[in-house]
Amino acid sequence: MDVLVMLEESPDHSPVLAHINSAPSSHVPQRPARDIVTLYGVPNVELLALALAAAVESHRTGEGHEKLDAIRHLGVWAERGAIGDAAWRDVGTGQLMSRELEIPLEILHATASQLLGECGHMIRRLVAGLSMPDWPEGARRAITVSLGPIIGLTAPVFAPFESVLDRLREADGLAFDYDGD
Repeated sequence: MDVLVMLEESPDHSPVLAHINSAPSSHVPQRPARDIVTLYGVPNVELLALALAAAVESHRTGEGHEKLDAIRHLGVWAERGAIGDAAWRDVGTGQLMSRELEIPLEILHATASQLLGECGHMIRRLVAGLSMPDWPEGARRAITVSLGPIIGLTAPVFAPFESVLDRLREADGLAFDYDGD
């Protein structure tokens, strides 16, 4: 699962903690589906985990074709959970379908805890990257990350875990060429 995490530093006193938007993949394999997570205010690990949990849970709520091709928009509130909607085209009729989404706060907290347990290091690194003071002035603070399967949560949604490990090793400078001995 590809996720673009963005930071909006001036939230204009909105009660929304984050927005999650998903764009379905085209029918071309080079363009995978992507979720866009926008955090408001000062980023922290718990907030990012909660927003990522909303993205994960939004994929779990769909059925069949809707799960793959739906465009989702969710807002995350501290006291209400995630609320939004999903829209997709019906395969048989071509009719535009939609339904409301509501993910209770308890489910978001449980999923966020599992995400922190399984990929807390990566979430902390994302928060640190978004919080760095040396972003160029006027640049949008945004980092793309691919997440691997989270046990019991996202196996059908996320990319293979080995590719995530390879990306993390490369990011840490641990990748090396080896010609054999």
